[in-house]
Amino acid sequence: MKVLERTCSEIFPQDSDYRDRAKARLDQLTMPHWALGDLMDLGIDLAGMTRSLDPPVGRKAIVTMAGDHGVVAEGVSKFPPEVTPQMVYNILAGGAGISALARQVGADVFVADLGVNHDFDDLGENRFFLNRKISYGTSNIAAGPAMSIANARKAVEHGIDIAEQLSSSYDLFGTGEMGIGNTTPSTAIAAVVTGKPIALLTGRGTGLDDEQLKNKIAIIEKILQINKPDPRNGLDILAKVGGYEIGGIAGLILGAAAKRKPVVVDGFISTAAALIAHTIEPFVRDYIICAHRSVEPGHIHMQEFLGCTRPLLDLNFRLGEGTGAALAMNVVEAAKLVLTEVATFAEAAVAGADK
Repeated sequence: MKVLERTCSEIFPQDSDYRDRAKARLDQLTMPHWALGDLMDLGIDLAGMTRSLDPPVGRKAIVTMAGDHGVVAEGVSKFPPEVTPQMVYNILAGGAGISALARQVGADVFVADLGVNHDFDDLGENRFFLNRKISYGTSNIAAGPAMSIANARKAVEHGIDIAEQLSSSYDLFGTGEMGIGNTTPSTAIAAVVTGKPIALLTGRGTGLDDEQLKNKIAIIEKILQINKPDPRNGLDILAKVGGYEIGGIAGLILGAAAKRKPVVVDGFISTAAALIAHTIEPFVRDYIICAHRSVEPGHIHMQEFLGCTRPLLDLNFRLGEGTGAALAMNVVEAAKLVLTEVATFAEAAVAGADK
């Protein structure tokens, strides 16, 4: 059996017995009923995901997937493509936004090169750099498909492999990305999967002005007219309008779900990858924790499609890299502690509320 198919066959819904047992405990905590709201709901999810009333979430890894995009030739980004490899070096040196926020939460940051237009031979044996290069960037999706179906499968299966490689050392995964121009393929993916109008989903990315935004919308309309991806086929969507790092993130999500590991999905691009993963295997939704809501206008529609009406945070983020996922890991750990460390009325010998 091929890697992708084997992985999908190992993904099951959350365990209802552990969810029930977690709820029964949370119902009896020494506080007004459900006084910690969403945090308690997340505690139930963690128990269901991990099949444990003491969900392991302490060992944390952010995997920032990197890839370049041929569509930058259409003027859809204010930054040049050279920024992608420069930021890979910056992240590995500890100087990026994700570096600071990961340090705060105690997470290790791995950078995976799936499609950067640069050779990183000088990185040597850096254990936080994962060389999974498939190509030196996608083709221009305004002129044709991003990649072949074979390479789309490779991107997803590389992500699965990374999840499997790290799963023995880490309990909680966070997704991140680095790739100049990647809000354009992500918006195209969102339009295909959600069926929402392109103009409703398209944002300013790295800071486009009104005229540049109008051009971006027109380019995405052209992309979908030319490529006509099948909304029921995740690999077809990825191959026609996606990116290598997007495929890698989709694979990481699938691989984490197969290992019953919670995966904190970052922002707009990571959620586009989650849409790909969900299209391939819908049960993956049971392992996704939506970290935050991006200022990109399409993000809310993507999250609602996944059934996530209330992400953990809403802080006007639009950086990517895994920054929202890192910060949200604090909330995930807090949810676990509420489940495991807050006493019940019986344990604390505290009188409960009148019936």
